[in-house]
Amino acid sequence: MPKIIPIRELKNTASISKFVEECNEPVFITKNGYGSMVIMNIEVYEREIAKRHVVELINESLKDIDNYDIKTEGSLFLNEMKKKYGK
Repeated sequence: MPKIIPIRELKNTASISKFVEECNEPVFITKNGYGSMVIMNIEVYEREIAKRHVVELINESLKDIDNYDIKTEGSLFLNEMKKKYGK
Protein backbone atom coordinates (compact mmCIF):
# COMPACT_ATOMS: atom_id res chain seq x y z
CA MET A 1 0.00 0.00 0.00
CA PRO A 2 1.43 3.41 -0.90
CA LYS A 3 2.66 5.69 1.85
CA ILE A 4 0.86 9.04 1.76
CA ILE A 5 1.51 12.00 4.04
CA PRO A 6 0.28 15.61 4.02
CA ILE A 7 2.75 18.35 3.14
CA ARG A 8 2.44 19.94 6.59
CA GLU A 9 4.31 16.93 8.03
CA LEU A 10 7.42 17.95 6.06
CA LYS A 11 8.08 20.55 8.77
CA ASN A 12 9.52 17.78 10.95
CA THR A 13 12.43 17.00 8.65
CA ALA A 14 14.19 14.56 10.96
CA SER A 15 11.07 12.44 11.35
CA ILE A 16 10.30 12.50 7.62
CA SER A 17 13.90 11.67 6.74
CA LYS A 18 13.84 8.65 9.05
CA PHE A 19 10.45 7.55 7.70
CA VAL A 20 11.63 7.80 4.08
CA GLU A 21 14.91 6.00 4.82
CA GLU A 22 13.04 3.11 6.46
CA CYS A 23 10.40 2.96 3.74
CA ASN A 24 11.24 0.71 0.82
CA GLU A 25 8.95 2.53 -1.60
CA PRO A 26 8.15 6.08 -2.71
CA VAL A 27 6.29 8.35 -0.27
CA PHE A 28 3.54 10.48 -1.80
CA ILE A 29 3.05 14.00 -0.45
CA THR A 30 -0.38 15.61 -0.66
CA LYS A 31 -1.34 19.27 -0.59
CA ASN A 32 -4.96 20.16 0.12
CA GLY A 33 -5.88 16.51 -0.39
CA TYR A 34 -4.30 16.23 -3.84
CA GLY A 35 -1.02 14.64 -4.94
CA SER A 36 1.79 17.17 -4.97
CA MET A 37 5.15 15.35 -4.99
CA VAL A 38 6.98 12.11 -4.29
CA ILE A 39 10.04 11.53 -2.11
CA MET A 40 12.08 8.37 -1.75
CA ASN A 41 15.35 7.13 -0.36
CA ILE A 42 18.38 6.74 -2.64
CA GLU A 43 18.14 2.93 -2.86
CA VAL A 44 14.52 3.11 -4.02
CA TYR A 45 15.40 5.82 -6.53
CA GLU A 46 18.32 3.85 -7.96
CA ARG A 47 16.17 0.69 -8.17
CA GLU A 48 13.43 2.57 -10.03
CA ILE A 49 15.94 4.12 -12.44
CA ALA A 50 17.48 0.70 -13.09
CA LYS A 51 14.03 -0.79 -13.81
CA ARG A 52 13.30 2.05 -16.22
CA HIS A 53 16.60 1.50 -17.98
CA VAL A 54 15.92 -2.24 -18.38
CA VAL A 55 12.47 -1.53 -19.83
CA GLU A 56 13.99 0.96 -22.29
CA LEU A 57 16.58 -1.61 -23.39
CA ILE A 58 13.93 -4.30 -23.85
CA ASN A 59 11.71 -1.94 -25.85
CA GLU A 60 14.67 -0.92 -28.01
CA SER A 61 15.48 -4.58 -28.64
CA LEU A 62 11.88 -5.35 -29.57
CA LYS A 63 11.92 -2.46 -32.06
CA ASP A 64 15.14 -3.81 -33.57
CA ILE A 65 13.54 -7.24 -33.96
CA ASP A 66 10.54 -5.71 -35.73
CA ASN A 67 12.62 -3.37 -37.91
CA TYR A 68 15.17 -5.93 -39.09
CA ASP A 69 12.95 -9.02 -38.98
CA ILE A 70 15.89 -11.13 -37.89
CA LYS A 71 14.59 -13.90 -35.70
CA THR A 72 16.51 -16.96 -34.59
CA GLU A 73 15.48 -19.87 -32.43
CA GLY A 74 16.96 -19.38 -28.95
CA SER A 75 18.90 -22.66 -28.86
CA LEU A 76 20.33 -22.05 -32.36
CA PHE A 77 21.43 -18.58 -31.33
CA LEU A 78 23.15 -19.90 -28.21
CA ASN A 79 24.94 -22.58 -30.23
CA GLU A 80 26.13 -19.95 -32.73
CA MET A 81 27.46 -17.78 -29.90
CA LYS A 82 29.23 -20.76 -28.32
CA LYS A 83 30.90 -21.57 -31.65
CA LYS A 84 31.82 -17.94 -32.24
CA TYR A 85 33.12 -17.17 -28.75
CA GLY A 86 34.14 -20.65 -27.65
CA LYS A 87 32.14 -20.86 -24.44
